[in-house]
Amino acid sequence: MKKTIKKISLFIILVATFFCSIIISCGGVEVKEAADLVLFKGVVATVDEANPTAEAIAIKNGKISFVGSSNNAKSYIGDKTEVIDLQGKFVMPGFIESHAHFLGLGKAKQILDLREAKNWDEVIALVAKACEEARPGEWILGRGWHQEKFDPTPEPNINGYPTHNELSKASPNNPVMLSHASGHAVFANAYSMKLANITDKTKDPIGGTIIRDSLGSPIGVFEENAENLIAVLYERFFRNRTSAEIKADYVKQIMLASEECIIKGITSFHDAGETFEIIDIMKELVDSNKIPVRLNIMVGESLKAMREKLKDYLLIGYGNNHLTVRSIKQYVDGALGSRGAWLLEPYADLQTHSGSNVTPLNILKEISALAIANGFQMRIHAIGDKGNREVLNIYEETFKKNPDKKYLRWSIEHAQHISAADIPRFANLGVIAAMQGVHCTSDAMFVPERLGDARSEESAYVWKKLINSGAVICNGTDAPVEDVDPLKCFYSTVTRKLSNGAEFYPNQKLSREEALKSYTINGAYAAFEENIKGSITPGMLADIVVLSKNLLTCSDDEILSAKVLYTIVNGKILFKGE
Repeated sequence: MKKTIKKISLFIILVATFFCSIIISCGGVEVKEAADLVLFKGVVATVDEANPTAEAIAIKNGKISFVGSSNNAKSYIGDKTEVIDLQGKFVMPGFIESHAHFLGLGKAKQILDLREAKNWDEVIALVAKACEEARPGEWILGRGWHQEKFDPTPEPNINGYPTHNELSKASPNNPVMLSHASGHAVFANAYSMKLANITDKTKDPIGGTIIRDSLGSPIGVFEENAENLIAVLYERFFRNRTSAEIKADYVKQIMLASEECIIKGITSFHDAGETFEIIDIMKELVDSNKIPVRLNIMVGESLKAMREKLKDYLLIGYGNNHLTVRSIKQYVDGALGSRGAWLLEPYADLQTHSGSNVTPLNILKEISALAIANGFQMRIHAIGDKGNREVLNIYEETFKKNPDKKYLRWSIEHAQHISAADIPRFANLGVIAAMQGVHCTSDAMFVPERLGDARSEESAYVWKKLINSGAVICNGTDAPVEDVDPLKCFYSTVTRKLSNGAEFYPNQKLSREEALKSYTINGAYAAFEENIKGSITPGMLADIVVLSKNLLTCSDDEILSAKVLYTIVNGKILFKGE
């Protein structure tokens, strides 16, 4: 009998212990399933139409397990759960950068940043200082200058571009290559032009222009495909090292880009064009868990290379959804700032010129056929209205030849200037407009000069017209062309406001909710990932950002002063701000 009583007593103790284990301090709150991390007392914009707002989130094993009230979140808090009281801060899905250049972002940290140079004299001063610190013959690289933003306008100038003379005097012993802010032109000094054997007799390459003075002499500016006349020399210099040194440089750029993204709340990144060599390196780093950002890489290779290797590089959700390769990046034209955007009518400020077709249309058609045969998206850069029309024509032709292929989600990257006749075609064809809000306010000062007022109003950055027609827009920065900061881009998207307070065709600005979707769920949709990320919904990947300001209700100026407080990827806190 005593043994029986002891057994019953032991059973009661075990049962009591079990129930206490699912109750917080036996205090009456049942723990349904202890989470790894619980965020509560926040203002959560879920971007989930079925449950648009909440106060708390529970995360377990890298996924969201609960979204709801702070009171109900208590039932997910166990002894080992990390709990963060958000004190009313704003919570949203992690920003998805839908078009930028990952290695370019990292490389921009290693070279001269010319984006803040107020005039040509400041650019020359930065180069001169770099030359003082460099060995003779060492390349001096920079990026970010824009002739339209120089104050005062450089004299002499050709179409607004300065000439190389003063730059060359400041850099007599080093080759210099300075990339335009758009990435669609470079400025070279006399040293690098001599290395490239550039003379008055050098012919313009197909799809490119060597800018010349009235006597026919090159002034130092090489637009579009003419960039390669200089860039090939730097590439030769870069390659004249061991493979280990070259790889280490690439890895450093990847690490710098990763750090910059996490600090700024970017959890996913659509990388707009990488070689197979770089994709191999990124895959190795993902295997070693060294890239915290989720990458969706567009293949940027030649038709010949893709015919040989493309089918071997299809990757979807590799490395716990940290690496996807299922799209191809190509170019139909150049940039508006360098007058390389391909236009239906001549430039208002250069009537003899309508832009450049940088990749022959027959090649783009062949690449499109290769893409659809191998299950890849096409994501073609098109800025001018002529460029956009031709890409839409290629897509429409390809779709008609492949009626069995559905839900392709091909996109036009930038889609900056679109004829009114072509706006409805995006939705009708299911083509995504991968646009960059910050380009609008950055370019606004020269757009009317390039296009004229009437054409600018009809076609320039027509986000609202596209959305109203049923098209999907995803957002980004095109970094390093612009700062990768999504808050600056969000501000431009919802205000279209310039530094002087003027608004650039404000009827095309997006609502806060539309802009939030463009930076979250729409970016996920463009990558076929809207079922795993882009909203704060149970079952989704726990990629979340916490901000100091509510992007849906704060004033316009407060958007720019907002701080990233937490960046969370796969349920792990990777950045904690002040």
